[in-house]
Amino acid sequence: MKLTPRLALLLTLPPLLWAGNAVVGRLVRDDIPPMALNGLRWLLAFALLAPLARRLLTRPGDALRRWRGLAWLGFLGMGCYNALQYLALHTSSPLNVTLITASMPVWMLGVGAVCYGVRPRRRQLAGAALSLAGVAVVIARGDPAALLAVHFVPGDLLMLVAIFTWAVYSWMLARPAPGLRPGERPDWNWAEALMAQLMFGVVFSGVAAGAEQFVAPAAIHWSPTLVAVLAYVAIGPSLIAYRCWGLGVAEAGPALAGFFVNLTPVFAAVISAALLGLAPAWYHGVAFALIAAGILVSSR
Repeated sequence: MKLTPRLALLLTLPPLLWAGNAVVGRLVRDDIPPMALNGLRWLLAFALLAPLARRLLTRPGDALRRWRGLAWLGFLGMGCYNALQYLALHTSSPLNVTLITASMPVWMLGVGAVCYGVRPRRRQLAGAALSLAGVAVVIARGDPAALLAVHFVPGDLLMLVAIFTWAVYSWMLARPAPGLRPGERPDWNWAEALMAQLMFGVVFSGVAAGAEQFVAPAAIHWSPTLVAVLAYVAIGPSLIAYRCWGLGVAEAGPALAGFFVNLTPVFAAVISAALLGLAPAWYHGVAFALIAAGILVSSR
C-alpha cells in the first residue's frame, strides 16, 4: 500500500480529533455522566447527519434488511468504544487514555490474525515496535527512569476493553460483517453508510444512558462550555473523524490504519499543554518522529 498525502491526511485527522475528544471529555466529567455524554453526542450527530441521509431514512428497509451487521457496527463503534472512553476518563487522565489507545496496532494485528487469518508481516511488527517506542518517550517525558513511576487506574482497564472493541469495529468496516456480504453492499453514499450505523448506535447509547440514570442518577449541569463540548464531540470526533476513518480503513486496511492511532497521545499531550498555556516539549517531537517512522516502515 502506497502512503499518499491524501491517505495520510485521512488517517491523521481522526487521531487529532479523538485526542481533543479525550481532553474535553475529561474537562466536563463533573458536569455530565459518561453514558449521557455519549448518548447526547450520537443523538446530536444523528440530527446533523439526517438531512444528508434523507434517502436512507425514507427507505429504512435497506438498513433493516442488514440489521445484524449494522447492529454490530453500531454497538462496537458507537455504543461501546466511546462510552467506555468517557467512563475511563472519570478515573484516568486524557494522556493515559490516549497512551493506552496507542496499543491499537497490536490489537489490530491480533484481531486480524485470530479472526481473519491475516498474519502480520515483519515490517508491520517493526513498525509497531517503533510506534510503541514513540509512545514510551511521551510516557517517560524523555526520561527512561520515569517509566517505572507510571501508575495505572481502573479507567485504564476500561480503555483496554474499549480499544479491543474498536479493533473489531475497524476490521468489520474493511471486511463484510454478517448480513453484509460483498454482493449485498448497498448503493449508499458516505452519509447514508454512517447513518445506517447510527440508527443502531443511537439505540445502544440511549439504552446505556437510561440504565445509567436508573442505577446512579446524576444531574447534567448545563453551561456554555458543556454546549460547546457537545457540539465539538458530535461534529469533529463523530462525523468528521468517522468519515475519514472509514475512507482510510477502506483504502489502507485496518492493520496500517491502526498505526496512525498512535498519533493520538502526541496530539493529546500538545492539546493538553495548549489548554494549560504550556509549549510542547522536545520529547513530543521525538515521539512524533518515532511514530511517523513506524507508520512509514509498516506501509512499505
